[in-house]
Parts: sequence; C-alpha cells; structure tokens
Amino acid sequence: MLTAAPTLTTLKAKLFRGLADPSRLALLEALCAGPQTVTDLCAATGLRQSNASNHLACLWDCGLVAKDQDGRFVHYRLSDDRIVTLLQVTEQILTDVARGVYACTTYATPDDAAPADA
Repeated sequence: MLTAAPTLTTLKAKLFRGLADPSRLALLEALCAGPQTVTDLCAATGLRQSNASNHLACLWDCGLVAKDQDGRFVHYRLSDDRIVTLLQVTEQILTDVARGVYACTTYATPDDAAPADA
C-alpha cells in the first residue's frame, strides 16, 4: 500500500508537537547559550539525567540538536541557529497574545490546573 508524502502543513505540525513538550523546549532554550553536556543541561533545566537524555535523543532524532563527542563527553548543540530565532520570535508573539494563550482551555498544560482547596 502506498501512502502519500506528508504535506508541509503536516510536517510543521509534527515539528511543533516536538517543541510542545516543556522538557524538550527547556533543553532547546538552554542550548541557545551554546554547546553543553547532559550534566550541564540538567543543571540548567532541573531535569534528571535519564529524562534529559531521553528528550535529547528525541531532539537529535528529529534533527533539532547535533552532538559532538569529546573523549567520554558528548556536547549537544542546536543543529540550526534559526532555532534561536524561532524561540525569540515565539517570545515576541507571546508578549502580544499571552492573555489568550493563558486562557486557552483547548491546549491545557499540567500547570494550568487550579490548586485544590486546602
């Protein structure tokens, strides 16, 4: 059975699904400062080593990060400098539409949950 090639819109959606995970996004934001080891990234993001490694593997598989071996250390870096621009433009857009994004109930995050009455 032949399947149609994914459309550009489908590929964009797939990219944004990859960026939608807070842990992966935090790793990309940390890498904006330059190449880092998993240990460095864990310190910058608060992620546990195994969690960070799993997300970095995903980002590497998707082509968003590259890695360079340096002896027993692996240094991760953004694969494309335009990722920095993407993240910066995202912040600029949020400045203008943050109220709507915050109020959006369609794409709720765990942080959106109302605190339980104590």
